[in-house]
Amino acid sequence: MIDLVFQALQTLFTPDNFMYLMLGVMLGLVIGVFPGLGGIAGLSLLLPFLYGMDEVSALATLIGLVAVIPTSATFTSVLMGIPGSSSSQATVLDGFALAKKGQASRALGAAFSASLFGGLFGAIILTFFVQIARPVILIFGSAELFMLAIFGLSMVGSLSGKSLVKGVVACAFGLLVGSIGSAPATGEFRMIFGINYLYDGLPLVVIALSIFAFPEISELFRKDTAIADGAPLGKGGWLQGVKDLIKNKWLALRCAGIGTIVGAIPGMGGSVVDWIAYGHVVQTSKDKSKFGKGDIRGVIAPESANNAKEGGALMPTLLFGIPGSGSMAVFLGGMVLIGIEAGPSMVTTDIDLTYTIIWSLAIANVLGAGLSLFLAGPISKLTRIKFSLLAPFMIMVISFAAFQATKDMIDLWMLLIFGVIGIFMKRFGWSRPAFLIGFVLATQAESYLNMSVQFYSWDMFLRPGVLIIMVISLITVYFSRRGTVDENAELMEKERDRKLSLGPQLFFAAFILLFIIIAIIDGHQQSFLGGVFPLTIAYITLPFAVWLVWIFLQNKQDNPAVFDAEQAAEEGTFKAHWYEPLLWVGGLYLLSVLIGFIPAIMVFFVSFFTLKAQTSWLKTALLTIAGVGLLSLFGYFLNLEFPQGWLF
Repeated sequence: MIDLVFQALQTLFTPDNFMYLMLGVMLGLVIGVFPGLGGIAGLSLLLPFLYGMDEVSALATLIGLVAVIPTSATFTSVLMGIPGSSSSQATVLDGFALAKKGQASRALGAAFSASLFGGLFGAIILTFFVQIARPVILIFGSAELFMLAIFGLSMVGSLSGKSLVKGVVACAFGLLVGSIGSAPATGEFRMIFGINYLYDGLPLVVIALSIFAFPEISELFRKDTAIADGAPLGKGGWLQGVKDLIKNKWLALRCAGIGTIVGAIPGMGGSVVDWIAYGHVVQTSKDKSKFGKGDIRGVIAPESANNAKEGGALMPTLLFGIPGSGSMAVFLGGMVLIGIEAGPSMVTTDIDLTYTIIWSLAIANVLGAGLSLFLAGPISKLTRIKFSLLAPFMIMVISFAAFQATKDMIDLWMLLIFGVIGIFMKRFGWSRPAFLIGFVLATQAESYLNMSVQFYSWDMFLRPGVLIIMVISLITVYFSRRGTVDENAELMEKERDRKLSLGPQLFFAAFILLFIIIAIIDGHQQSFLGGVFPLTIAYITLPFAVWLVWIFLQNKQDNPAVFDAEQAAEEGTFKAHWYEPLLWVGGLYLLSVLIGFIPAIMVFFVSFFTLKAQTSWLKTALLTIAGVGLLSLFGYFLNLEFPQGWLF
């Protein structure tokens, strides 16, 4: 076995194979920096070039790309508050908060070193367990997978802030939004409102960008300051981040273990692993006061887990041909293209290729983390640039990323609509992580519940694995309320002495209540299997939503659910009305419908820099050429599409 391990390493380090590994790493870094693309898009772009390639070279390229995307996706999560990928959503909470304090390089240093640690941990676990993981993975049936989805939902308690009721309703709102589209069991269409776009449900990329990126961009737009908000940019911050990892090494080890386990479970994937790791660090920490406001542990935990998950996800992919995530499904297709069949042969006759994959995973993580650490300091200086100069680029990036979800212009309108919802959730203290967890787990939870009931009836809850996970979930819920993540804690302290106008909060709570009622009406029009999931969620949540509306109607100022960041902020904090960013973005999308995205971006850049940023014509021209040129080159080389207009 040892001879095979070192023989695979020697093969990988031949000039040609190592060059292809580096090529995969570089592509992964570029694709990861661009939000919304991720491993699925990156690997899909590579597939046409695999024909005729040597097996080792092709595998090295594929693994090099998929291994470093979670690493480089951290750049936008920390620097701009834009989730770079589905597995870097939780990093936004504390990473972006640190960037606002002028500690972006520290956050990036901790994130990249944690990513390196997690990636190497996943590769090591894959090495030692590749031959014994088969019986472990087979333990998880649909009933156990359903309970794992419930375990993911149990993280809501620690991410709900001061008002658990708001957190529960936000999570349920996410579950109901996630159930829009065809029912997994029957194919019936739910809450589509006659819109063809909704048949397949709402894309995760669009929702994640709407709920997290859009509100942050809107807030910075209105404040018109740099992201770091006047905080000094410390020197050697990335080195401090590495020291933070060493200080929290046991946390990184635990979260890497969580990432490997979750990654190895088919269907769970990267959309939930970072939230589970984040929930774990919150629940196990004695001092929870800084989470959501710039705690470095909130960066280390999800970043350790999301890179370790790749090693875990390769276990079912290689052993059974069952992809552990969406990116692994495309990776499996790549293996087929180069003539490799996943299955038991990967630990018998093709064991040398398995060790090549493992070495590629380990080395790619080292290369990716090393390059990212090298760039952490210089790139973190972006947070010092006045936001009016960055805003058009950030709006361009999230718009282009959202469009890649389904290549439909409605992607952009959904980004705007849910962006408004995200703005109000942030303003009124509704837990955005709770909403996103519900949305991500909705389809999985419903699918596994339907399968479990059909396979095991309600005896599914008596299975040993289900009982164990159920107990763990209950313990998690109990301990989660001992300390919570609340990004609005400081503002809540300031608003205690102020009498708030509760009209805006009442309006938003009524909107959520109305959506729940619509879900109930729609659910009763479906068959039993098609409607049971949304109806159960809606009926359980209905009393809580009614109670929230009642609180605002009764003007109960002392209730923890009452919060308005707009009214709590100091006078002069916001230099523009809340709707002004929406007008700019809406104007861009209307223009895109008429003349196409690229010409519309040109007009948008010139208008924004001239009217809002008030830059010189020369500077406006240079920035416009830089933005449009970069986007066009990126789209050309990666063969990505742009929204087309009616006129041309």
